[in-house]
Amino acid sequence: MFADNAEVLVSAGDGGNGAVSFRKEKYIDKGGPDGGDGGRGGDVIFVADQNVNTLIDFRYKPELKAENGGAGTKRDRRGRSGEPLYVKVPVGTIIRRDDEILADLTEIGQEVVVAHGGDGGFGNAHFKSSTRQTPRVAELGEKGEKFAAKLELKLLADVGLVGFPNAGKSTFLSVVTSAKPEIADYAFTTLTPNLGVADIDETSLLIADIPGLIEGASEGKGLGDAFLKHIERTSVILHLIDVLSDDVADAYRKIRTELEKYSPELAAKPEIIALTKIDALNDEEIIAMQSTALSEVTSSPVFAISSSAHKGTTEVLRALASAVEEHKKQTAEEITEEELEIPVISLSDKQLDEAWQVEKVPVIASEAKQSTVDRHGDKSPRDDEVVVFVVTGPKIEKFARRTDFENPHGLNRLRDIMRKMGIMHELTRQGATGDSIIQIAGQEFTMLEVDR
Repeated sequence: MFADNAEVLVSAGDGGNGAVSFRKEKYIDKGGPDGGDGGRGGDVIFVADQNVNTLIDFRYKPELKAENGGAGTKRDRRGRSGEPLYVKVPVGTIIRRDDEILADLTEIGQEVVVAHGGDGGFGNAHFKSSTRQTPRVAELGEKGEKFAAKLELKLLADVGLVGFPNAGKSTFLSVVTSAKPEIADYAFTTLTPNLGVADIDETSLLIADIPGLIEGASEGKGLGDAFLKHIERTSVILHLIDVLSDDVADAYRKIRTELEKYSPELAAKPEIIALTKIDALNDEEIIAMQSTALSEVTSSPVFAISSSAHKGTTEVLRALASAVEEHKKQTAEEITEEELEIPVISLSDKQLDEAWQVEKVPVIASEAKQSTVDRHGDKSPRDDEVVVFVVTGPKIEKFARRTDFENPHGLNRLRDIMRKMGIMHELTRQGATGDSIIQIAGQEFTMLEVDR
């Protein structure tokens, strides 16, 4: 069964917690810290596989979860890293998070890390120094990325076939390639996209056939609107029209209207027209008249073919190959021009990572988390309005996520980091005092440790 869209829950592995441990050996009264680091969580990696051609499996397996990292242990033993999860998808798959495109897998074997595993927390052996001989601090492992992802498949082909139902698209594909689409004498024979490879002279063409279009397809009528996306990436469109149509020019205009309504970019692609089923006519004058009628409404080249009789198919394939080569050459030139544009000066990755900001947010104390007032003191709420100082920034939020807020040693370490980064100075400048509430990465605590 063919499916070109799916929704999945992507869950990278959580990092393992660091350990608090001290060496205990015979004849050694006070051993040093030997708590190991936690292992890193596994990534979720999507791989474009040429042997996969549908997203149907993801409808029965809606969660993709990588392995968690192991916790650190005594004797400086690091937790085992979680195994990454490799997810095979068809070439042409787009992965979205909300409205953002995370990856567009357009090449065979292309791999993209879609969700990153969390880093493991440091064990207390990591914090030993000449002035701190018995650190009782260990970090929590970071949570792995977890989010709902939308998968969408857009087939990648050189040529896309369009036309009304029974225009002869499936017959053409079966004759010029090794594809075996269903062929019958009724409308909408093609219910799913079909792909085939046509060899012509010294090159090959990947051709995509989609369900026939009807008037109003771009607005949801018939089957075509759901599959037009599969020819958005093609280099050239081959528009097939039944030579026996009462008005070939009108048939052409109707399909072109649907393409333009669906996507102006799609309608602007190079086009070749083929009048099909000419074996049903013995009168060459009628065929010539039909070709003339088309030339009055379009400047695209027109061919007359009979797929079943193998008439004119070679000429069409050669014209398609030439058009595809020209389109790819033009696209390559456009990319080169874009690369020559003046680059935009921006902050380095390191600067962006270390950047932070502080914002004062008024809240009602009774609405705040009770633990934010004091984690080990008086828990009676206050009903007056207070200000929460919200600190944001990639690096400081990362430290906060790895802090065990139930451990006063760990919390004081976070405060030390804030002091070294200059955040404490900014908090003081904005009016924060020792018992002011600070919020980082959803966790809240007082600016200084409060004794009760």
